[in-house]
Order: sequence, then structure tokens, then C-alpha cells
Amino acid sequence: MTDAERPIILVVDDAPDALRFLTDTLEGQGYGWRIARDGEAALASAQAELPDLILMDAVMPGMGGFEATRRLKADPATRAVPVIFMTGLTDTDNVVEGLAAGGVDYVTKPIAVAELLARLRVHLGNARIQRGAHAALDASNRSLVALDAGGRILWTTPRSAEILVRHFAAGPGDALPPALAGQLSRLAEGEARVRHEFDDGRVEFAAVAGQVGERHFRVTELREGAEQRLLASRHGLTEREAEVLLWISRGKANREISEILGISPRTVNKHLEQIFEKMGIENRASAAAAAVKTLSH
Repeated sequence: MTDAERPIILVVDDAPDALRFLTDTLEGQGYGWRIARDGEAALASAQAELPDLILMDAVMPGMGGFEATRRLKADPATRAVPVIFMTGLTDTDNVVEGLAAGGVDYVTKPIAVAELLARLRVHLGNARIQRGAHAALDASNRSLVALDAGGRILWTTPRSAEILVRHFAAGPGDALPPALAGQLSRLAEGEARVRHEFDDGRVEFAAVAGQVGERHFRVTELREGAEQRLLASRHGLTEREAEVLLWISRGKANREISEILGISPRTVNKHLEQIFEKMGIENRASAAAAAVKTLSH
């Protein structure tokens, strides 16, 4: 394994003997490492250069491990780094506090080397899988957001991040507006979308398959005229033909469309003939189905 490929472990502990023992153990197993003596130093180190995993002492002078982890998880730049707590605190309340702060696991002191190394391998592997999954979503241009049960943002892909920041000023660690979060909590996969209206368009959320502790939603931003432009681009239509097709997809009759667009029913029929020819279909039902499919994707 080259130096560039070695996972980097940030070891956070205020005890020199513990730091020496842990860094010697990591070095012997081929891991790279950095050290921090307290929570503040851990934050600075992680923000300066992301480690692959953090071994965090729970109790330290100044900022303790629980508070440092809460801050790491509140920062989108460091949120994805897994944190394993090292602690002599074995009461259930302490374990729960560590996991609630954002830790993925804990080991008790005195540390058993075999157990520590096994947990490192598991969580480094999980982190690589998660990074790979997010990278694949980014590459496929999927606009997704993961929420916890309370509507708090766990992670986003870049496209959804832009939409959420622009319209809700929210990123990982932030909560969506309570009314919207409540609607999303009741939205099941495959059901109709939740829409949030703005002056210049709307943002739609559609539930997709998630995982334990996370609910996943596809996020779509539709600005004024965006649907017409999408239909025109995808099916080679003029702007007016795309407008007609959009209203057909919404179940409007020709006379209603003529009134909405301020054109005669005869002109609507002429546009329909062009739409059928360009799309290679024979009737308005097929045209509507094709338009709905285009817009839904």
C-alpha cells in the first residue's frame, strides 16, 4: 500500500501514553495517523485535512469528545468522517450520549488491540462504500437528500445541495421547515410528490428507497417555464407545442387549452398534429403519458 493509499486516522487523546500506544499500533498495521490533544485541536485538524476516521477520547480537559463530535457532525465538510469513541465510561447513558453525538461505535479502555483493529476495518470499509455510493449518485446527476426522522438533513448530492441552500438556506445538519418536514415524514415511496411553492417556481420532493435511520428523497426544482423547456428539448418541439403538450399532460381539453393560451381550438389541433408527428405517436393519451414520463424523470 502506498502512502497515498494509507487510511489516515486522527487520534484524539490528552494522555501521552495512550497516544504513543495507539500511534505505534496504527503504524504497525500500515495506517497513517495524526494526533490531537483535545477537542478544539481535533476540530482544527479535521477541518484542515479530512482524516478517514477519528479515534476520539470521550473525556478530555476543555472540549470533550462528545462536544467535539457534535461539532464535527454539524459541519458539512467533516460530517461524513466516522468517529469511534474510546472511553472508560461504560454506563448505558454514556454510550447513548456518544452515539447520539454522532459516533459510529465505541471501544472501552483499556483497549484490546484486536477489537480496535477489527472495528477500524469495519468502519473504514463502510465509509469507503458510502463515499463510493455518493460519488456514483453525483456522476449520474441524481439530485437526492437524506433526512432523519425529524426532518434534519443528513447528506445531499451537489445538485440537491444547491437547491436546498437557495430555497431553504439549509445544508447537512440543518432542519427543513417543520411544516415541510412533517409532510415528508408522511410521504411513502411511490406516492404523489410534496411541493413547496415559491414566487418563481416550486421545489418537489419524491420519496425513494432509503435505509435504516435515513429517508431518501429526490429533489426537483421547477422554475417558471422549466417544464415547457424540458418538453421542448426532450421531444424536439417548439415552445408553443411544448405548452400545448404540458396542458394535455394535465388533463386539459382542447377548448380549455385554447382559452389558457389565448389561441383558437383549431390552432391547438394543428399543434397537436405536429406533436404527434414529432413524437412518433398517434393520440393525445399517448402524448400525455410520454409527457408525464419525461417530467417525472
